[in-house]
Amino acid sequence: MELKIAICDDDAAQREYLGEIVSEWARRNRCPVRLQQYPDAKAFFFDYEEQKDFDILLLDVEMPEISGTELARRVRRENSAVQIIFVTGYYEYFGEGFDVSALHYLIKPVDAGKLCPVLGRAVQNLAWRQRSVLISTAEGEIKVALADILYVEAEKTHVNVHTVQGNYRTRMALGKFAAQLDDTFFKVHRSYVAGLRFVKKITRSDITMANGEVIPVSRGLYDEVHAALIRYL
Repeated sequence: MELKIAICDDDAAQREYLGEIVSEWARRNRCPVRLQQYPDAKAFFFDYEEQKDFDILLLDVEMPEISGTELARRVRRENSAVQIIFVTGYYEYFGEGFDVSALHYLIKPVDAGKLCPVLGRAVQNLAWRQRSVLISTAEGEIKVALADILYVEAEKTHVNVHTVQGNYRTRMALGKFAAQLDDTFFKVHRSYVAGLRFVKKITRSDITMANGEVIPVSRGLYDEVHAALIRYL
């Protein structure tokens, strides 16, 4: 499978440098890559309107007119699969990636030792997106990608599966449903299992998800949940 990767940065030298790292990573991993570079968001969108098929985006956060975070928001509205990697010189921008489920933030200066492992994670995530669960609802069987599940909530004899597309209710115990998930999910409360990739904020009493919804955290589980989130990041 050919990976389609875009680099968007208003610094020409940085674009070329990142491109060299990506190309060398692709060569070493024998991974076919189609790499395209853009000086700003407008140039990116000119191509994106025609293609809309990028797998990985490497975005500078600070760019004129349209920032990297705004570019990511626009892309994310119609593409839940694309892997977004931000490149920035400032730690204060870290919080801006939660609402687009950014894969990673890289602080400049970036080198191969920092970028290559993140590219590897991106490839794993793209493969993982093909995994799904079948949910039996009153309307019929619905196939849902694991990567689209925000959290699962137990309600008596049923579970409510909250996804980026909508919510689905099925008759099943929480533990049985959770057994179909992978290690990117974590039980945060006796009645809730959260998708770690969608966690925006955590306190000792609750978690704020990327869509703004708040779910409870059991006090006795906080340390485990926090550790799981750190491992995931």
